Amino acid sequence: MRQVTVLGSCGAFPEPGRACSGLAIEWDGPSGGPRLPLYCPPGVLDRLAGLEPDVDLRTVFDPRPLPGHHRAGPFALSGTLLPHWVDNAGIRLEADGTAIAYSGDTGPTPLLADLGRDADLFIVEATDRPGERERPDRNLMTAAEAGLWARRAHARRVMLTHFWPGNDRTAALQAPGTAFPGEILIADEDLTIPLGYPARGSA
Repeated sequence: MRQVTVLGSCGAFPEPGRACSGLAIEWDGPSGGPRLPLYCPPGVLDRLAGLEPDVDLRTVFDPRPLPGHHRAGPFALSGTLLPHWVDNAGIRLEADGTAIAYSGDTGPTPLLADLGRDADLFIVEATDRPGERERPDRNLMTAAEAGLWARRAHARRVMLTHFWPGNDRTAALQAPGTAFPGEILIADEDLTIPLGYPARGSA
């Protein structure tokens, strides 16, 4: 089984009946090791330790630094540092000619075109925080911008996520339409998306 399941789709804080952005990827059921690999920018475990100071989180997690390149089960994983008010690394996973990319929280940047290049599924934040486009320092994006960068990446499909609580998701679905010619999906809790279409240009 090869699929992505949406665990949460909200930005900032969850709405009733929803959760903050999260995804689960299944790919032929590879088993894990004794500790969970945690791919994250430096300092993340220290922040988590502030919440649980009496627990050594490294007994559970095996931290792997981002940005960087790693092997994650069947995937070649690469992380790209993207603009946000704290360190954020966009993630790209590749296996068997299929690429999946996830922006995480980010402002507009040409790095997104490389991150999502020819991806089967490009998962992009579309927070649409009120007044976002007028902010001098951009840390988040709109749904229209998400579609624009997915088009520049030549992604096959784009899924919008990380919605500002209370936003009209139907309007978000229409916003990238003129910019992105492929399939547009809206992240919704428990939505399952099949994977495995070869990325463009792959044999």
